[in-house]
Amino acid sequence: MTERPTTVVFTTLAMNQTLFFEALGRSLEQYGYSVAYICFHERSHDYLTGRGARSFNAFALGAGGDEWPDWGSYGITNPAFLLSHEKAAFEIRNTSVLLAKFSRHIEAVRRVLNELILERHNGRLLLVQELGGFASILASFFVARSQGIDNLFIEPSFFRGRVFFVRNSLAAPIIAGPTGKRADREVVDYLDAAVSKKNAVIPRKDAHHYRMASKKIFDPRHMQRLVQKVVDKYLFGKREEFEHIGGHIGRHVRMAAKSVLLAYYYQPLPAHEPFIYYPLHVPADVALTLRSPTYLDQYALIDYLCRVTPYPYRVVIKEHPALVGAVDFRRMRTLLNDHDNLILLNANINNFTVLEAASVVVTVNSKSGAEALLLRKSVIMLGDAFYRSCTLVRWIECLADLEPALRQALCSPFPLALDDIYDYFQDVWDNSFPGELYHTEAGNIDVFAQSLVRMLAQSEMSA
Repeated sequence: MTERPTTVVFTTLAMNQTLFFEALGRSLEQYGYSVAYICFHERSHDYLTGRGARSFNAFALGAGGDEWPDWGSYGITNPAFLLSHEKAAFEIRNTSVLLAKFSRHIEAVRRVLNELILERHNGRLLLVQELGGFASILASFFVARSQGIDNLFIEPSFFRGRVFFVRNSLAAPIIAGPTGKRADREVVDYLDAAVSKKNAVIPRKDAHHYRMASKKIFDPRHMQRLVQKVVDKYLFGKREEFEHIGGHIGRHVRMAAKSVLLAYYYQPLPAHEPFIYYPLHVPADVALTLRSPTYLDQYALIDYLCRVTPYPYRVVIKEHPALVGAVDFRRMRTLLNDHDNLILLNANINNFTVLEAASVVVTVNSKSGAEALLLRKSVIMLGDAFYRSCTLVRWIECLADLEPALRQALCSPFPLALDDIYDYFQDVWDNSFPGELYHTEAGNIDVFAQSLVRMLAQSEMSA
């Protein structure tokens, strides 16, 4: 009996994801894989079925699934806690409504995977999705794992044009080191160029976010997408995960207004005063809501950091350039009024410029911590990131350890050899794969497909 091919199941939440995964799926079929899609975006479902792809409409299949499931059977101990990302991203406070949505998504994914399991018989299923904290992504992950199906999360790597694949875990990939492997010329040249050109690590899929809110609002492309969303929702009744149109518009209008108000509080980078740098994370980012939820309230963390920072050091903070104005203005103003050692920088200042001048960099799990390493800076991290197990940074287990860690970093900094730093980033490179998410150029699709095939083969061998 011929062994049935492995079926790769993609989840998609938006049309840009659908276009990418559909192209990627067709490439995977050339390698002998079967492909299916779970759509949390009804326009995408129509598109895929119109092109002959095997697609499942999660909203239709989740109908009637409002009764809460046996959460424990899916490995879920506290479903309300898993809704932190949904609440923060969509500014929704009604837990029962979100639990009902979570339940419907679980029911939909359960039906899809059960149907595919029956069809595949001896064939294996593999679920592939971008890392995210939305109910759709989490429902897919937990249902798959409850049925013994591998889940591969895709997320951008530290290196532009490369990605991490994380198997069966919501945690960050674990990359210890440095292991002693010498960095090759390609990695050294990349790192040297990043430092000399002061280039932040920005995945291509996120590059359009790095603008002022006012420019995003009036972007013709965004206006076109807004009109399409309004027509889909109110004229055709199509459902999608990102259906909160009014909330999305309101957030960006408020961001534009707050970015103007915050400008009053901007101060220049200290020229002659030593400081500790805390780069603000994207609010409601999965790196906080899912991987380091203890530090989701960054204002409380900044308040504590200001109180434990030794005199005469200042604390310098800067908004994430992808979401300028997304901070809570009142809480930020209170922090600036309460702490005379706190400085808010203009978000447009190059991050490498700030890192170069800092005495110590404190971060939850920002890639800025890894960039600081390139400049041989002392890094204290509190959360879950790929470089958490790196011996060149100080990872602290709880917030109470921050004050002694700060004193140690200031008085007895790690002796950071550039060779060791580069060797560690060689380890990071070796644990990542070539490819850019959501870019459908033929060359990128081919490269990404080859990377995914390599990872899928590894997954199959370890199954």
